[in-house]
Amino acid sequence: MAPSSWVRGCLERLHVDGVVKPGLRALDLACGGGRHALYLASLGYSVHAVDKNTPEKVWPANVQFEALDLEQEHWPLAGQQYDLIVVTNYLHRPHFANFLQNLKSENAVLVYETFMDGNAQFGAPRSPEFLLQPGELLARMSSLNILRFEQGLRGIPSPAMIQRAMGITGAWSGIQSETITLT
Repeated sequence: MAPSSWVRGCLERLHVDGVVKPGLRALDLACGGGRHALYLASLGYSVHAVDKNTPEKVWPANVQFEALDLEQEHWPLAGQQYDLIVVTNYLHRPHFANFLQNLKSENAVLVYETFMDGNAQFGAPRSPEFLLQPGELLARMSSLNILRFEQGLRGIPSPAMIQRAMGITGAWSGIQSETITLT
């Protein structure tokens, strides 16, 4: 499966603006089959890919896969720092604030995309436990400076109700002095 067009678009914008550069440390949280970990590796990131299930694949040298239960009581990635975190099709509210703490304090980026309320009409997930409420992603990312946000009906690759956002750490005045273009 190809990487999400949202993730690709966010990373392309960040590379054009020089904010996130290859060689930095990235986390693919709840990586599933590893499509985003492989994409990040192809861009030159040092990738930490984590998921409860171990995908059957040979990883490139710049990807470290680790089988972790991300929903255990204690956050298993406490103390680790990343320049970039990518999360797609995953929501576990109890640890949302914990992985935000895994972002470095300056110019670290979170790219997040998952399902929201109303998705049941299109298929899984259907449980409110796994569906964001309108505007919830913005509220949960309120400690970041939001560079992009979308919510509503997605048509491609398949119909779904989604929310997606990209946020960056650091003081807004510092971000403004960079060449970041908001889209």
